[in-house]
Amino acid sequence: MKPTRTSKAWMREHINDPFVQKAKREGYRSRASYKLMEIDDRDRLLKSGLSVVDLGASPGGWCQVARQRMGKQGKVVGIDLLPMEPLDGVMFVQGDFREAEVYSHLKELLQNRPADLVLSDLAPNISGVVLYDQARAAELWELALGFAQEVLGEEGKFLVKVFHGADFEPFVRLMRATFQRVVTRKPAASRDRSPEVYLLGSGLKALALGENV
Repeated sequence: MKPTRTSKAWMREHINDPFVQKAKREGYRSRASYKLMEIDDRDRLLKSGLSVVDLGASPGGWCQVARQRMGKQGKVVGIDLLPMEPLDGVMFVQGDFREAEVYSHLKELLQNRPADLVLSDLAPNISGVVLYDQARAAELWELALGFAQEVLGEEGKFLVKVFHGADFEPFVRLMRATFQRVVTRKPAASRDRSPEVYLLGSGLKALALGENV
């Protein structure tokens, strides 16, 4: 298929992106690594000894940051439909996090203990049909939130990428119904024109606690 003018423009922007160039220089797998770094600098999410689950982990940029900032203590588990090149100190499960087999494997890796932090940088494959893409994205947010409720402990935290649009405010209300505190973050590595922001929920409310707690 011949590249379109739009795809060529995106590729030029991507190649010239300062965070893409910085990631190459500093050995990070993704420019998204810097988004998590900035949020962690502000909110102190990644502490030694925690159990962290990264949804949509491939190619591994967030897992890489989590492992570095936590040191050798604690667990980092990545989950993705796509394969991911191995990372030292990171456990990886390839599959759909909604499936019972994947969930069971994760629980084994966590030694049947609650997770402390769930990260979700999930985004759907873009079809170009705006309303469809928005609906698919919102579905992923809700699925990730439901997963977080199942695996997090009472003091657990959930960081999720969302997009401004018709489904944004309803999802914020859902987050506030689930967590005691919800804040919005827009790291510098998120392009200014991008509608993406990150929601950080902390402290599961009693009615939202999963059966694992």
